[in-house]
Amino acid sequence: MFCPFCSHSETKVNDSRLVAEGNQVRRRRECLACGERFTSFESAELMMPRVIKSDGSREPFNEEKLRSGLMRALEKRPVSLEGVEAVLSRIKSALRATGEPELKSLELGELVMNELRILDEVAYVRFASVYRSFQDIDEFKREIDSMGKNNRKRAAKKPAASQSK
Repeated sequence: MFCPFCSHSETKVNDSRLVAEGNQVRRRRECLACGERFTSFESAELMMPRVIKSDGSREPFNEEKLRSGLMRALEKRPVSLEGVEAVLSRIKSALRATGEPELKSLELGELVMNELRILDEVAYVRFASVYRSFQDIDEFKREIDSMGKNNRKRAAKKPAASQSK
């Protein structure tokens, strides 16, 4: 790797460790010419599927667009950046795992909503209201009511020992 300070072509790796849930390698390097130290990150380059929009047009998967939508839904919510990055990582892994070269934007939206439902229910409702184009307060109410039913179903499935804590 070239040194970012002097452009010398030889650097020495001093330390390597896994980061980003094992999806990246962080390397501390030292230039053999100027002695400066710097960090590099290495990750596998995997092809992400193209997204088929509702109008039939196709576009490359855009991680920044996805991050922006998540951040908008999570605005002023008590969720760390690490939580957002973990969600992005899980969504990208799920997309790669399909092995499909293309995926409908509806499928991507459902993946995002499933992750947001777990991460932050308010952000989930915000995202769902835009994604599903809620037209009135009744649609919000129906969605919130269905969330309550799902929570009760999950609580009923838990063993009795975990409910008493």
